[in-house]
Order: sequence, then structure tokens, then C-alpha cells
Amino acid sequence: CSAGANKPVLTLFTKKPCPLCDEAKEVLEPYKRRFILQEVDITLPENSAWYEKYKYDIPVFHLNGKFLMKHRVDTQKFEDRLRKVELQSD
Repeated sequence: CSAGANKPVLTLFTKKPCPLCDEAKEVLEPYKRRFILQEVDITLPENSAWYEKYKYDIPVFHLNGKFLMKHRVDTQKFEDRLRKVELQSD
């Protein structure tokens, strides 16, 4: 299946340790074949802009570069947005 190239990218802004991030990844586990997970460690020097923006809010999720949700996974919102993105790429 050639869908791999068109999979939406879910960006997780995180840092170590982040128990909420681990929890969020577990919640997203059933969906993981439908997106590419990209993790951004906000404590790295090259990510300092993200650190300033999100240091009190992680985990933060962006879907295809657009803000989606923070703190906890809202599965309903995630499914809705993921479905919309999938329909657009077909």
C-alpha cells in the first residue's frame, strides 16, 4: 500500500521525563498505523523557541504542523482531525 508517503505527521513536543507524554503515547497506540509520530525534545538547544512556548504545557500535539491539543489526548478530537486529514490526502 502506497499510503505511507501520505500519512499525516503527528508531532509530539516532549521532554525527559514526561509521564504525561508516555501516557499520551499509550492512548494513541491503537491509531499508530495511521500517522507518523515525530517527537521534538523541547529541552534541546535547537528547540528553544518551542521550549519557551510549551515548557508548562507538554505534551503538546501538532497534526501536520497545526496545533491540535495539549496536556492530554482528546481521542474524539484526534480522530475527527485525523479523519479530515486522511480524506484530504486521498
